[in-house]
Amino acid sequence: MLKHHRATHAMLVLHLRSRHLLHRMIDRFKLRDICVEAGQIALGQWPGAGHQVESWDKGGNSPVCAADIEVDGFLKKELGRLLPAAGWLSEETADDPVRLGRDLIWVVDPIDGTRDFLGGRDGWAVSVALVSCGRPLLGLLVAPARDEVWAATAGTGARLNGVDISASKRRDFPGSRVPADVLVQEDEDLVLVDKPNSIALRVAMVADDRADLVATLRWGFEWDIAAATLIAREAGARVTDAFGAPLNYNKSDPRAFGLLVSAPAIHGHAVERLAGRASSSI
Repeated sequence: MLKHHRATHAMLVLHLRSRHLLHRMIDRFKLRDICVEAGQIALGQWPGAGHQVESWDKGGNSPVCAADIEVDGFLKKELGRLLPAAGWLSEETADDPVRLGRDLIWVVDPIDGTRDFLGGRDGWAVSVALVSCGRPLLGLLVAPARDEVWAATAGTGARLNGVDISASKRRDFPGSRVPADVLVQEDEDLVLVDKPNSIALRVAMVADDRADLVATLRWGFEWDIAAATLIAREAGARVTDAFGAPLNYNKSDPRAFGLLVSAPAIHGHAVERLAGRASSSI
């Protein structure tokens, strides 16, 4: 127990040191400009604006398109220039275990919500996070089809288009707003709201009090949620995996089972409601 406490304390010290150094190491205005430009590259190929884009299935019924690849290449080049010491983890780049030895790492999904992107719908976003010692330090979501730029820095709050945002403060679990397509019978006391394909944008909805609860019961990847979970947490939401445990990033296996983001007061109710389903799904 003492050894675990010392290890946790050491990681926290490193994280705080990284956060302090970050303000001196990185131009956050330049970072925002890079991410916005990445969004414009994607928007320039978005079928919703009348463009045609090549797409294919990369396996497991997972679509990818030329815009994913172009945005990924642009971000890898520009973020590498911005912070050369940082490692790289992206959905569209072959994983390199060298990242595990880096103190800082970019965690990127060039287009989160590719199905909405290809369908001409606006529920997609460019997702960029900078992670240190397993925790996000910076997070940006750029959703150009919605004219939205979400941003957060650890310890300083979250913003949408430069304006501070606050997460849902709902206290009663029944009636909670959930971005989903349908509700199973056990959840019929909840309320459906619009669901973008991008899991990052769904999490951001809790951060901006457009939803009270987002939950998944499947294996997901760090690049899908690294930026959005920081934005939600900095806005005041509670963020865990499906079992209520903390999320960690830059793991050798960059996956986690399930995600639970909610108003703090209903989080315990949500964990209890999902416990059986989570255990049987893992």
